[in-house]
This record gives sequence, structure tokens and C-alpha cells, in this order.
Amino acid sequence: MKARTTRGSGLGYLYVAPALVVYAAFLLYPLGRSVQLSFYDWDGLTLGRWVGLANYADVLTDDGLRGAFGHALVLIVFYALVPLCVGLVLASILNRAKVRGLPFFRTVVFLPQVVAAVVIAVAWRRIYAPDGPLNSLLHTVGLGSLARAWLGEYDAALPAVGFVGTWFETGLVTVLLLAGASRISPELYEAVRLDGAGPVREFFAVTLPSVRGEVAVALTLTVIAALRTFDLVYVTTRGGPGTSTSVPSYEVYHRAFELGKVGSAAAVGVCLTVVIFAISLAITRVGDRDATS
Repeated sequence: MKARTTRGSGLGYLYVAPALVVYAAFLLYPLGRSVQLSFYDWDGLTLGRWVGLANYADVLTDDGLRGAFGHALVLIVFYALVPLCVGLVLASILNRAKVRGLPFFRTVVFLPQVVAAVVIAVAWRRIYAPDGPLNSLLHTVGLGSLARAWLGEYDAALPAVGFVGTWFETGLVTVLLLAGASRISPELYEAVRLDGAGPVREFFAVTLPSVRGEVAVALTLTVIAALRTFDLVYVTTRGGPGTSTSVPSYEVYHRAFELGKVGSAAAVGVCLTVVIFAISLAITRVGDRDATS
């Protein structure tokens, strides 16, 4: 029996070996190479010079890089927290009301997820243009004083980019939460209604606790999307005006391919990877703990 178990275990490793090879070749090796390059001052062409932890010190002390990470944290609010709040409300209402044509609604709200990010960025850049549809609408309804160059002003650019993320991620979050809410037993709602609970209490007593797993998944996906945003920023603002919309992913590109600071770019990328891993791990731990409590 023991020999059979050992042979079975070895056979299992053979089945997963191709996937492990691909994973190592296309993820682990580039990640390890990035860590190695982050200890060098290298322009990508000439011989690199060892600088130790100097590139990581720059990440902590350089105002531009610290600002980029700060902007990424702001985008988490737009990409993750706002869509989660909106998605919870929509999923609760749609599940409670039993809306007709719900599969069609799910398809419509999920459509932004299947459109290339570059296409979305180009479309929203046109919407935000000084002579674009958004400013035209504001003038039409008598709110012309609010019209502005949304992507060209320091105070408006980052929230404008963030709103695109809210529009993009709300559909995904809503679909995930609807899937979780659809599995809730109607008897649970009937029980709290017999206790005199209204819609708000139903939401906090039944709906929210029942979709904790979906909430954790939605937060993980949207937070990762916020932290690694590149396409949207590159197409709409290229980090501007100034550095008001610069994010770590854009800084990696900017430093490596425009400034020739490959080592610094690698250090930013490694730090971003660590931040994404830490936040994802924290969300997963909290979600698992809530699910088992």
C-alpha cells in the first residue's frame, strides 16, 4: 500500500510538471531576474554597476516614486471600495426584487471586462476632452461652470482616471456578488422578516454575511487591478499633468524605457509585487477567517 501511494504521488508530479515548467519559465525566472537587476545601476545597454540597496532606498526617499505609490492607493478607493459598495447595493436589490431579464443585465454590466483596456482608455479620453461629450452635457443642463479639461488639471486628473476604474470594475463586482446572493436560501430572508426586519436589516443580517467569500474575491481582483494599472494611465495622461497621475506600473515603464534606469525600474517593480502580494494575502486571510467564524 505504501509503495502504491508513493508511485501515485510521483505520477501526480509528472502530471503537473509541464505547468510548473511554464510557470517557472514565464513567471519565476523573470521575477528572479528583476530582483537581480534591482541591485544594479544599468541602462539596459552598457555594463551594469552594483549599487546594492540604493535603488530600493530611492523608492522610499524619492518624492516622485512615493507619490506614485500614493496615487495607486487612491485608485484602490475607485477601483475596489466604490465598486464594492455599489455592487453590494445592486446585487441586493436585484436579488431581492427578482428582476426579469437578469441574465441579460449580467451580460451588459460585465461587458467592460471583455473590452481591451486600451480601447476603454481611448474612449474615455475622448469623453473627457475639453470639447467632449461630458463637457457638452454639462453645458446643456446648465452646469457649464463645472466643465473643465478633466485630464489636464492637477486636481481633476486622478479622480477622472479613477472614475474610469469604477465604471470598469463595478460590473465585475456586481456579477460576482449576484452569483453569491443567488445561493442564499429564501428561508433565511423569511426568518428575519418574521422578526420584523426591514430591507436594511435583511441586508446586514443575511445578504452581507452570506457573500463574504465573494466580497474577498472581488476585493482581491479589484485591488490588484488598481495597483497594476498601466494601460489606462499611459493612454489617457501618461502620468500627467506633471506627475499627478503617475502610478508604479507607469514608473516602471518610464524609468526603464524612457530614462534608461532599468535597475531603478526593476526595484519599483519588485516593491509593487511585494505590496500586491501583501494586500492580497491580508484580504484572503480576513476572508478565510470570516468564513470560518
